[in-house]
Amino acid sequence: MDSEDDMHDANDMESLDDDDFYSGDTDDAALDYYSDYDDDAGDYFDDADKIESRRPEQNFTILKDSDIHVRQEDDISRVAAVLSVSRVFASILLRHYNWSVSKVHDAWFADEERVRKAVGLLEKPAVQNLNARELTCGICFENYPCSAIGMACCGHPYCYPCWEGYISTSINDGPGCLMLRCPEPTCGAAIGQDMIDLLACDEDKQKYTRYLLRSYIEDNKKSKWCPAPGCEYAVTYDAGGGNYDVSCLCSYSFCWNCTEEAHRPVDCGTVVKWILKNSAESENMNWILANSKPCPKCKRPIEKNQGCMHITCTPPCKFEFCWLCLGAWSDHGERTGGFYACNRYEAAKQEGVYDDTERRREMAKNSLERYTHYYERWASNQSSRQKALADLHQMQTVHIEKLSDTQCQPESQLKFITEAWLQIVECRRVLKWTYAYGYYLPEHERAKKPFFEYLQGEAESGLERLHQCAEKELQQFLSAEGPSKEFNDFRTKLAGLTSVTKNYFENLVRALENGLADVDGNGATFSKATSSKNAAGSSKGRGGRGKAALRTSRTADDSHWSCDHCSSMNIKSATTCQICNQRR
Repeated sequence: MDSEDDMHDANDMESLDDDDFYSGDTDDAALDYYSDYDDDAGDYFDDADKIESRRPEQNFTILKDSDIHVRQEDDISRVAAVLSVSRVFASILLRHYNWSVSKVHDAWFADEERVRKAVGLLEKPAVQNLNARELTCGICFENYPCSAIGMACCGHPYCYPCWEGYISTSINDGPGCLMLRCPEPTCGAAIGQDMIDLLACDEDKQKYTRYLLRSYIEDNKKSKWCPAPGCEYAVTYDAGGGNYDVSCLCSYSFCWNCTEEAHRPVDCGTVVKWILKNSAESENMNWILANSKPCPKCKRPIEKNQGCMHITCTPPCKFEFCWLCLGAWSDHGERTGGFYACNRYEAAKQEGVYDDTERRREMAKNSLERYTHYYERWASNQSSRQKALADLHQMQTVHIEKLSDTQCQPESQLKFITEAWLQIVECRRVLKWTYAYGYYLPEHERAKKPFFEYLQGEAESGLERLHQCAEKELQQFLSAEGPSKEFNDFRTKLAGLTSVTKNYFENLVRALENGLADVDGNGATFSKATSSKNAAGSSKGRGGRGKAALRTSRTADDSHWSCDHCSSMNIKSATTCQICNQRR
């Protein structure tokens, strides 16, 4: 790691090459300022194929209600124009085909008659009511003049009060009203929005319009509502991007595929297993098995956390027994070892009587300890992320305005602080899910675990540097009474740290999603020869030290030597291995 003195000489350092792993949107000098991740971790990510297309284009669009309405109306107009049908009929067709314009066109031109029959769009009325002065309502069976009778495209006559009751009941029953059909049981004619607008009350019209708007999102495979509580934004997603992470305008990030919280670098299946495990009773049973024994009489589990081996079960059982051998305490005493030992247990244990029981208990204990290790760190990063979100909100609503007044700078020039906190929130999320990744690392890939933990540790230390700078070092400027000369240096430092951390985490996510493919079965990493860029970078902004690549091969070339102890490749000038510190 670089020393603190190295990190504060940013302005005197030479800039890094353009394609360096740490390259970002800030000045190269600012990045040298905090290129304090271990060089070996940087080397692992340096391959061109890993940093290509580092920042893919956004493949989703956030929609407000007004945007949804505009898109919906455009689709209705397109279908009405192409098929030469009314907008009401076009809306019915689109609802039937889940708002897919292409599916409507394909089905209509393939077999118009079949589509009309399936959807309920009749070309001719099923009932003819020519020259009739009065008609009988098909629901209340009262006679009404034609002016008081309403009919759908099928021609079945119903009085307006019966229509209003029928429509109101259907709307209040829920979104099923969007597929409303003629009240005649044998008729499948569709009831369009024109009848709703004509006969429904204002409240029912608003409900119907809302159902129609929501159906445009919920029935469309390319769109979903943001799952955050209380959020009313919708998201459309363009398939083929490979990255399912979506960030809504409400600041909530989620996975498009499973709608859980965004969880890169782990896949959706791992997230489902992890969430289920966190809420399942299986861990309770593991704890019971690892930390308790059943009463020999009533079989209730008993935990012993202190005291002697004399156990008395709770009422109404009250059975007294030995904790070690589970035998009746009446058979115990000084002759069996007293209160803190049991000769019978020791003898039986040597004979292998308790082997299976002890093995199961030990396995349960190990499994529980392993799960607890990963879960505690997962939960800790989740708590840190929630705290960072609260600090971000406080920064945006209170501190930015105060800082703008104190430092005499417009708020637009203080965005680097908000960006730093947004990056902290994102990195906490990624770091949290790396623990689920580690827990479910396949058994046959255990050789990758040491390298995974190494990269994870580098990510944690880098994030802590950024978090400390954005939280603690900013306090002196928040409490200042006037402009500070050091604020511009702080800006450079925080912006550089933000860029460095962002690039490292992006590459870490990509490497984990790739399954650490460059790590072989023995835990060594291998790749193409180190680029000439790395050789040059070893003398720039790093205190002049050389880089040892984590990627290794079985044979050394003229410019490198292989460590006999750990098989890592080192540059020729190095006298000790940069990984295990063994002398050459």
